[in-house]
Amino acid sequence: MPRPRPCRWTRPSRLALLASPLAVLAAAAVPAADGPGLGDPHLSVVPRTAEEAARIAAVTAPATDFSAPERFEGLPAGGATVRAMTNADAFSQPSGNMSFERELDFRVGNGLFRKLWVSSPSSTLASDGLGPLYNARGCQNCHIKDGRGHPPEGPDDDAVSMFLRVSIPGGPEAAIAEIEDYIGTLPDPTYGGQLQDFGTAGHPAEYRLSVTYETILVPLSGGEVASLRAPTYEAADLGYGPLAPYAMLSPRVTPQMIGLGLLEAIPATDILAHADEDDADGDGISGRPNVVWSLVHDAPMLGRFGWKAGTPTLLEQTAGAFSGDIGISSPLFPDGWGDCSSAEAACRAAMHGADVGAHEIEQEGLDLVTFYSRNLGVPARRGEDDPQVLRGKEVFYDAGCASCHVPKFVTARLEDRPEQSFQLIWPYTDLLLHDMGEGLADHRPEGRATGTEWRTPPLWGIGLTEQVSGVENYLHDGRARTLLEAVLWHGGEAQAARDRIVEIPPQDRAALIAFLESL
Repeated sequence: MPRPRPCRWTRPSRLALLASPLAVLAAAAVPAADGPGLGDPHLSVVPRTAEEAARIAAVTAPATDFSAPERFEGLPAGGATVRAMTNADAFSQPSGNMSFERELDFRVGNGLFRKLWVSSPSSTLASDGLGPLYNARGCQNCHIKDGRGHPPEGPDDDAVSMFLRVSIPGGPEAAIAEIEDYIGTLPDPTYGGQLQDFGTAGHPAEYRLSVTYETILVPLSGGEVASLRAPTYEAADLGYGPLAPYAMLSPRVTPQMIGLGLLEAIPATDILAHADEDDADGDGISGRPNVVWSLVHDAPMLGRFGWKAGTPTLLEQTAGAFSGDIGISSPLFPDGWGDCSSAEAACRAAMHGADVGAHEIEQEGLDLVTFYSRNLGVPARRGEDDPQVLRGKEVFYDAGCASCHVPKFVTARLEDRPEQSFQLIWPYTDLLLHDMGEGLADHRPEGRATGTEWRTPPLWGIGLTEQVSGVENYLHDGRARTLLEAVLWHGGEAQAARDRIVEIPPQDRAALIAFLESL
């Protein structure tokens, strides 16, 4: 049976990659199997009682009866669940348990999320500071309707929510002897940490994204055949000279935004309980945490967000997107030129949109956008009691999918986040890194994540993708046009589960897809 071919990107990936200076601290924070684990400095946690811990262990145990839905299974976000709308606004509702007063903050944050920034100088002082190099003029431009992005479908497709990350190997040699699993990288000396495909007046774009596809046919049981598309990406029309030798590029489409605050509220110890770096239980699954440095808390933390779990908190994810994607400075990323490197002198010298000593978005605005992102509600399940859906759930478990796409958690009891506090949630992710094989490899490391590892993406809301976004695009680069295609690209630790789906009767595959579409 032909196997999906990797997306050929860069030169050979087995380079002598060196560790970053923060790697020593980050790796030291990775807990042993019987250690205390990482803390949650971003949360105001009320400790669990022994009785609560026992109740949580019971309610989050794997399913064993597939004749009926589990209790509360129709409410994937607990009390924060929202009704499943039938239009494109399904991902844009506030948490279902939000008070009226806090909903006002959500609405203001939504306004800032939808805001279109303009270049400086401008009479619109509250909205200037765009770029000078950027990928989008506002958050909503990439996270359209708070849903998934997609790769370009043709040369005239301007509704693309995709960019290329770029880095080169590097780091101080002194750290490499102490840290063996932390792979250091540095920004490209000319193009920074990601490539921007737009520029304000007088500033050429850094590149144009080009993608071509090769068709791969995969025979399935029952005489069915699936058609996959294997992408090849090119950073075309480079505007500032060549990339550095051995530059590593990786495509990224924007993920859906729902339920992020609930993922942030899962105790780190509960996530780390699923880690098994050495596959001690012999099931072939070796999930491991990405441990990254927090700018806010000045400490190593568990990475939760991004395709490789490279960011620990939503606040840092938000500030990083403002800087890298839009070129907007903030207290966390104070440079008015965003991601422009020192080699892009005109970009750094350009006028920015902040007064002296200020930022283009201040902490209050950053907090409001973060609050909005934290509280985008997860829609209720649809048809979870349908016999075909229940059969698909059983196939999901039998194939081993639930080993990485862990169905349920209970969030921490929180003092200041009532919407996320002590909720039974069903995100279908472990937030850990897994080797997904050569077919999906980008050969670009990020922190502890290797070039073949990716964070398990949550599956809640995945069945509403086309309704919200108008198209179906899955995986980190949007190559999969259907849920079945996404499954068939799985390799590495997920190879056995993928092969099982290939071999089962067609009606069971259809049941699996029906289950996923109900999430």
